Amino acid sequence: MKPALINDHAQHVLQAVQGTHTSHDPVNDLAITRSWRRCLDQYQLDPASRRAPNVVEHPRLQDHRAPLEHIIGVAHWQMTHLHQQLGRDGHVVLLTDARGVAIDSVFNESERAEFQRAGLWLGSVWSEDCEGTNGVGTCLVEQQQVTIRRDEHFRSKHVGLSCSASPIFDASGALLAVLNLSSVRDTHSQQQYFKAMALTQLSANLIESCFFLGHDPQRYLLRFHPEAGFVGLLGEGLLSFDEGAHICSVNRAALELLGLSRDQVVGQSLTMLLQTPIDHLMSQASSQPSVCWPLRLADGRLLYGQLREPVRPVPLGTPASPTINDVHVCLEDPRLQRGIARALRVMEHDVPVFLQGETGTGKEAFAAALHRASSRRRQPFVAINCAAIPETLIESELFGYRGGSFTGARKDGMIGKLEQAHGGILFLDEIADMPLALQTRLLRVIEERQVVPLGGATARALDVRIISASHQDLQVCVAQGRFREDLFYRIAGFTVQLPPLRERSDKGSLLDLLVLEETKGTGIRLEAGVRECLLSHPWPGNVRQLRTCLRTLVALSLDGMVTLEDLAELLPSVPATVALAEDPLGESERQTLLTLIEAEHWHIAHVAARLGISRNTLYRKLRQHGISRPG
Repeated sequence: MKPALINDHAQHVLQAVQGTHTSHDPVNDLAITRSWRRCLDQYQLDPASRRAPNVVEHPRLQDHRAPLEHIIGVAHWQMTHLHQQLGRDGHVVLLTDARGVAIDSVFNESERAEFQRAGLWLGSVWSEDCEGTNGVGTCLVEQQQVTIRRDEHFRSKHVGLSCSASPIFDASGALLAVLNLSSVRDTHSQQQYFKAMALTQLSANLIESCFFLGHDPQRYLLRFHPEAGFVGLLGEGLLSFDEGAHICSVNRAALELLGLSRDQVVGQSLTMLLQTPIDHLMSQASSQPSVCWPLRLADGRLLYGQLREPVRPVPLGTPASPTINDVHVCLEDPRLQRGIARALRVMEHDVPVFLQGETGTGKEAFAAALHRASSRRRQPFVAINCAAIPETLIESELFGYRGGSFTGARKDGMIGKLEQAHGGILFLDEIADMPLALQTRLLRVIEERQVVPLGGATARALDVRIISASHQDLQVCVAQGRFREDLFYRIAGFTVQLPPLRERSDKGSLLDLLVLEETKGTGIRLEAGVRECLLSHPWPGNVRQLRTCLRTLVALSLDGMVTLEDLAELLPSVPATVALAEDPLGESERQTLLTLIEAEHWHIAHVAARLGISRNTLYRKLRQHGISRPG
């Protein structure tokens, strides 16, 4: 920038802060005005200074990166996606720590020199007290999204930049990092600026949610939203609580949905928030929840939620010795009986077991059953889904970390899954999705029987037996270079092939068991023809899909009956009237309805009153029997 322009900008800043600017003032954002005043009064910065931005040296940069390694991977993927959404050219995406030091970046390699001249590169320090008003620094102070366009920067050196920055908070509400999008070109329209702001905020929220989901697996995690379809998506409320139902952490979306402050929520009992009984809430907990259920707040509002249970040892039985009869799963299929019995025998001799099967065949259920039947049934069973945890969180999940090893870490550290399973069994589901670098470290742990937490220096002895599983063919993954061959041979000591539900010979017994579990002794019955339709369906999603379908049918049931009509809504291939011809009682009910409705000239309220049922029930019966009003 030419000296005259530098001086003009500096004069503009001074006049705006002093309130003596006589022409139209483009600075109408109070956050920017507050920042300019801080730069002059607190930091005593010179807006005309031409000095280059501060950049920390590589060893110090690693000190800034190390505490946030667990989210840099998640953030980098989202940063790359943000860069692509904005067309790549002319933009750089930065992730900084809470001190304004750039710890990761995404840009076009051909534009590296241009961005470095602007100070937008790894190690650059963008705190407000160093660089004046700018996207990162002002976001850190204001702790909210800010956009600083060109001459809204305090320092004349930065007026060629346009920046949009969004804060990322940890589970306790402390500022963790800042996601910043900068452009060095002035060719963008107002609409493009708004788009950049929205996408930056969206990306920051996604990174923040990923951090929350993985920060404390030893607690219950409640996910909720007023719309069932939004649970699991951006905007959902996230809340963790302990065994005593005391709230431990909550995300910003949850506070907005509840209409409460963090101080009003954290440390309180869930009974303060909910009408829904805590016992009912806890009964819905699952290691991998997939179905939403109603949740009533204390003020009467209705939400929908899912509850993830904490990682903990499975309740143990006390059989005299391990036996296949103690696994407590449906094993009437001869292939399953033989496979699980043999797996139990080899596992007792410390041979790793690998479960191969389509998605939804119940691999975790069989792994837990093996644990219950084994000699280690009194020791922990710890499961981790390698496909469900962001890549950069898997390492801390498996190996744990030493206290204070990174920002947001608990003071006493966290014990990883490997150490949690010490003396017992570790189940690695979808192991084909484990990153290659982590495969190398896992292989070393299995071979050496020692584990070193992140940030630690001392190895700890490890006694653990491993069951792993995948729906992918590991040998194909090895051939494609996606899975280490030496690790494959180490974990696949004995393989059990779990058949898909459509091929199991014990489908009937399994269905009866699942119906009993899902109805929870409520006496809900299946209408004639429903069981046959359920057994004949191909179930591409296997046992998981069947269980979800049954749970939904139970929720939809009226008058204690699961109907063909309900089933037909979930499985369109099932005709709602499939059993009428074989059901003389159903045909009799149909004729009675036709007689009454014709006598009352289709006056629904009168017919319902004569039958002693509600109009909703009458409408359901009319649909069930295919009765509709003549056109």
